[in-house]
Amino acid sequence: MIAIIGGTGMKKLANLEVTRRQIVRTPYGEPSSPLVFGTIGEREIVFLARHGHGLTIPPHVVNYRANIWALNTSGAETIISVASVGGIRQDMGPGKIVIPDQIIDYTHSRKSTFHDHSDGTITHTDFTQPYSPQARARLLKAARDAKETVIDGGVYAATQGPRFETAAEINRLERDGADLVGMTGMPEAILARELGMSYAAIAAVANHAAGRGESTQAIPLQAAHQALENAMVSVRNILEHLVRNDDD
Repeated sequence: MIAIIGGTGMKKLANLEVTRRQIVRTPYGEPSSPLVFGTIGEREIVFLARHGHGLTIPPHVVNYRANIWALNTSGAETIISVASVGGIRQDMGPGKIVIPDQIIDYTHSRKSTFHDHSDGTITHTDFTQPYSPQARARLLKAARDAKETVIDGGVYAATQGPRFETAAEINRLERDGADLVGMTGMPEAILARELGMSYAAIAAVANHAAGRGESTQAIPLQAAHQALENAMVSVRNILEHLVRNDDD
């Protein structure tokens, strides 16, 4: 079963026929929202609103461990994360959709592992390829089937938030090799890996990052919201094709 984590701009999934909602308790506290189970076509999925159904939870205080744990115990094997991002690379302007393939983590003070044992054991997790190649391939195929244009590959810089970055910080991220910037990519990806779940992201570019394009002096929030809303139409189309063609 596929789990979809919706971010800003995606409080619900179009064409989802809801069958039930479930409140889940986890050893790590409560998830951001109840899990919403439903079908697209004849395929069952589970949906979780990362920031709560009322968009009340900022990125730096999302209970990522509870969210991923809850999805894992629901029976989901694959997680598709929907994220809104700022574009650093020139071709990743507002409205573009990117399937990233790498992450650089700049977050701090977040609960970022299930392996914080107190019994003296140490667990290392390979994270060379932070996104599942198989899940990425399925997303790319779904985009082709949906006749939606996406950019294959990109380095996602995960920042702490909730504020946006300075122009100088974006310059630094670019020098580090980042193409996109967002606030929710970590620790979601590593937590899913620790539980043996496939994880991939579909990123909708809402605006040029600080100091770029129309964001040279300030990020135009109203235009960014409109660009995100427009991009989400394509994102939902891709996700519908992904779920309908799912063989899990």
